[in-house]
Amino acid sequence: MMIGKMKRKLERVLMLRTKGSPNFAQFGQNSSSGYLGSGEVGDVEYVTKKARQRMALAAAPGKCILVTGPPGVGKTTLITRLFDTLKASSPNVNIQGFYTREIRERSERVGFEVVTLDGRTAPLASTTTSGPESLRWPTVGKYKVDVASFESLALPELQVREDTDLFIIDEVGRMELYSSSFFPAVLNVLESHIPVLASIPIPKFGRDIPGVARLRNHPGATIFTLSQSNRDAVKEEVYSILVDKISKH
Repeated sequence: MMIGKMKRKLERVLMLRTKGSPNFAQFGQNSSSGYLGSGEVGDVEYVTKKARQRMALAAAPGKCILVTGPPGVGKTTLITRLFDTLKASSPNVNIQGFYTREIRERSERVGFEVVTLDGRTAPLASTTTSGPESLRWPTVGKYKVDVASFESLALPELQVREDTDLFIIDEVGRMELYSSSFFPAVLNVLESHIPVLASIPIPKFGRDIPGVARLRNHPGATIFTLSQSNRDAVKEEVYSILVDKISKH
């Protein structure tokens, strides 16, 4: 019932948006301070007000929803189900990003791949890669991380565009953070007006990865710790928040 109400609300917002909404493409973008007023717009006071609204929204509670929990608890499953529910309820909603999926051979996990929301894939890490180029790759446990492959698919998905309603980033973890370009791209997304749904690992031995700690402490972050007993309840609550944030961004 709750999802049905949220579906109707989101459909009304998207319908109104297509009939006529402010063209925010006229505002300039600055990587360090969010959206700034553009000199091309005649009403400076109007532009400044819009810039303040955007920067305030970027730090608003719930603007960045983080899902965390132990390995195997279902973080990626939750995120892909939320994506499917949002697209099924409102096909016009524009969601950008990627998720990470296991690669298995004969029921054994041998690696991970990055999957865009339109179904394209690229290797992220593997235990079976043995080419000479892989000798220089960083490792996480038994996995060799193919940073170039990850960047080729994931980084374009993190480009901020005015028509994007939501970013999905699964996950911001140790493998992904071997890319020197990845975390700056994530920060750029956070500085935009666009809501973000991301997953992060739990601290290992009580210590967070620095980039993950920065996300966890972001002023706009709302964190959900997933467990087997609360997965359905978390899905409902996160869905409700996303519909609300998409309707307001």
